[in-house]
Amino acid sequence: MRGAAGGANLLALRSHNTALVLDLLRTAGAEGISRLEIAERTGLTPQAVSKITARLRGEGLATEAGRRASTGGKPRTVLRLVPGAGHALGVHLDRDELRAVLVDLDGTVVAERRAPLDLGAGAETVLAGVARAAEELAGEAHPASAAEGPRPTRAGLATTPAGLATTPALLGGLPTLLGLGVALPGPLDHGRGVLHRVTGFPEWDGFPLRDALERRLGVPVVVDKDTNAAALGLAIRDGGGGGGAGGSFAYLHLGTGLGAGLVFGGGVHRGARTGAGEFGHQVLQLDGPPCTCGARGCVEALCLAAVARADLAEAARVLGTGAANLAGLLDIDQVLLGGRTVAAAPEAFVHGVAAVLDTRARREGGHDGAVPVRLAPGGTRAVAEGAAQLLLAPLFGRGDGG
Repeated sequence: MRGAAGGANLLALRSHNTALVLDLLRTAGAEGISRLEIAERTGLTPQAVSKITARLRGEGLATEAGRRASTGGKPRTVLRLVPGAGHALGVHLDRDELRAVLVDLDGTVVAERRAPLDLGAGAETVLAGVARAAEELAGEAHPASAAEGPRPTRAGLATTPAGLATTPALLGGLPTLLGLGVALPGPLDHGRGVLHRVTGFPEWDGFPLRDALERRLGVPVVVDKDTNAAALGLAIRDGGGGGGAGGSFAYLHLGTGLGAGLVFGGGVHRGARTGAGEFGHQVLQLDGPPCTCGARGCVEALCLAAVARADLAEAARVLGTGAANLAGLLDIDQVLLGGRTVAAAPEAFVHGVAAVLDTRARREGGHDGAVPVRLAPGGTRAVAEGAAQLLLAPLFGRGDGG
């Protein structure tokens, strides 16, 4: 849970304070949390907490979870989040597959879709596939509580504490949908939702994916790189994906391509031009084999070539070399591995990458040992779940999302 960090009794920060309260309700789980505990943890006055929780209860986002004995006086009423009061859609557009999930306010997946996809088939085909998956998932949901309110802005919270939206006819099966998060290979402009020269698919260069989907679906859309979305989801999980609230890690995603998501201080680092994490296109071998990015000898080209010839030991060694460069440059707390290729042979990749990092640490005489390497939780749907968090995280004050 968050410490007493910064609630503020100012009308201008009402959304911020509501996010603090919602996050405490979420992390408290089914046991709930009392208003007094909320005030102590946020630094808000009891009166401010009472007003916020009353609004949240009125909107169906919070409910009583019983009473708890106190050290003096009458027992305290505890409150909990109502997970089914809101949902978010997360879509992972891989080069050859679409995976979509519907999650509740707790981040629990309540429905999922997978379908073949050709990212090079053209914008209309891809947009139609996303719309179809979104509509099917929305139609499948039966939320226990449906709080309505104005549509949120891309920054997260809008004019109501909840920021939940009444959706249009296309997604009408789900009355309280925060919106849609889309994650796909980069590079791209996260802030404007515009794709750049997606590696291997130059025809997407300059395409305004966010605006096109918003026009089609009528709900807020946030677009980010697959690796950033997964890293956000990992940072929000209990324990922060191992990085913790103040920690750091690199999420390395090896699937049809190779990239990285970077987390520092519990937040995703996207860079000044939202281009951070193009890990797969660091050159390891001058005049090496050509890469789809146009360069030669990139870690992605070398690693995927080794995978193609079923030499997983070499693929892990190449990946480990890139990871060691990254760890040496950034001094991160740990490396997390994910993606469909890693999921197919997790031990080979975790042990192989760790061996390279361990060799480097011993060579450099590091007193704290090698940077730990482990398998990222979430499996092959970590990117889709992280894409949904692009909408959920701002609601709980856990990231900028859009």
